[in-house]
Amino acid sequence: MIFSTLNNLKKGGIAQVYDLDITGDMRQRLQDLGLIPGTTIERLFSSAKDAISAYLIRGSVIALRCEDAKGIVIIPCGVRV
Repeated sequence: MIFSTLNNLKKGGIAQVYDLDITGDMRQRLQDLGLIPGTTIERLFSSAKDAISAYLIRGSVIALRCEDAKGIVIIPCGVRV
């Protein structure tokens, strides 16, 4: 299995969440948003310099900072056509 982190997912890329390498309140917030192992996530677009990216998670668009996305371990699945 090839693991990566969410900040490395390319625009249009699809992945499954494998684990959260984040502690404290941010971990709980992400879990409350549905970021748990097995969740499918798609990167929609990014701001200038990739500081913030928008992701489709369980039917909702969520914006995450690059620093937070680095703590989400994923298994890349492909690209939406």
